[in-house]
Amino acid sequence: MPLTDMQARRAKAGDKAYKLADSGGLYLYVAPSGFRSWRMKYRFAGKEKVLTFGGYPEVSLGEARDRRDDARRLLRDHKDPAVEGRKRKMAAFAAAGATFEVVARRWHEAQTPRWSPVQVVKVRQALERDVYPQIGSLPLTEIDGPVLLTMLRKVERRGAIDTAKRIRQHVSAIFQFGMAEGLVASDPAATIKKGLKPTPPPGRQPAVRTLDEARQVLVDMEATTASPLTKLASRLLALTVVRPGIVRAAKWPEFEGIDWDDFDAPAPDALWRIPAARMKLDLADKGDEAFEHVVPLAPQAVAVLREVHRHSGRFPYLFYSRVSTHKPMSENTIGYMYARNGLTGRHVPHGWRATFSTVMNERAIAQRRPDDRAIIDAMLAHRPKGMSGSEMAYNRATHMYRRRELAEEWAGLIDVPMGATD
Repeated sequence: MPLTDMQARRAKAGDKAYKLADSGGLYLYVAPSGFRSWRMKYRFAGKEKVLTFGGYPEVSLGEARDRRDDARRLLRDHKDPAVEGRKRKMAAFAAAGATFEVVARRWHEAQTPRWSPVQVVKVRQALERDVYPQIGSLPLTEIDGPVLLTMLRKVERRGAIDTAKRIRQHVSAIFQFGMAEGLVASDPAATIKKGLKPTPPPGRQPAVRTLDEARQVLVDMEATTASPLTKLASRLLALTVVRPGIVRAAKWPEFEGIDWDDFDAPAPDALWRIPAARMKLDLADKGDEAFEHVVPLAPQAVAVLREVHRHSGRFPYLFYSRVSTHKPMSENTIGYMYARNGLTGRHVPHGWRATFSTVMNERAIAQRRPDDRAIIDAMLAHRPKGMSGSEMAYNRATHMYRRRELAEEWAGLIDVPMGATD
């Protein structure tokens, strides 16, 4: 016997959920909480399934029967009502503005608590640079594998093979996020993985290997027409041998023991304390302060920083972007300066680390200082496999005096006056 509206209104919560049957598979589901919803049981392709039409009384008995009848008509046409419902929902979201960029920004916001600040910025910049201009305005439902492959081919053509692969992973995650929200039925980024170019075998970063060559690089860069901040960033990179990304995104609070007002004030204890979140670490270690990298600063590095402070001391970043003083310098700025001035294939920004390692390890061997080799590795933030954060912190404190001596020795070896051009 069909259900009446009076029976539906009087349905009360029980110890367990129960059903009040209507007809044609439709029933009112009453949860232990008292919430009532219209549902329909049906079979499709030999499997039993359930549709939910909404809560009662927001959806009336008459509306629920209309939706049941619509579903039965779809079944007669050999269509699954659940699938057709999802399609309608996706179309409605697309019509309401569920473009790739809208969904991608929601996905990015949802991931932010799980990522380091550096990762948050890197992913956002990659999407804004390479993805949104190409497909950002398209609804998810209109994006397929060929569209994505065309977009990624542009990234590959500039030689950024690994970047193209990472972007594909981000796009795939965005589509899976959209699938979870019912906006799209599949992930086209998953099907094009093998269509991308293979990553070339790793090679050594081009780097000069002798002190004479290192000094000449600094002299040549002083003679360029690049901006003063770019030259200073290059010099700080050479003196501290941190990774290029650490320099370009450096912020003033990371530096200690420097009097910014008195250029002549000694700074014997000057340090650059780089947070773990900005280091190349496993994600789990990025939140552990013990993994911060502490760089003792030689007088030459302090002099560079004081000069930088004259240019950008009132802004968040030491080396700000050309488009905004509140964004860091582009990751390619120093490299472009090197390439424009004849260093292509000879020396890249990351190469200073290899130059430092080669020169200082050779000196350690020649001067019979075997203990220096482990300290040199520590200065490059190379962590021995399996070393814990507490061990890292202990070793850093134990060897800080010698690390400062080596930093000053290196700075003295490559010392070229700022402004020198011959």
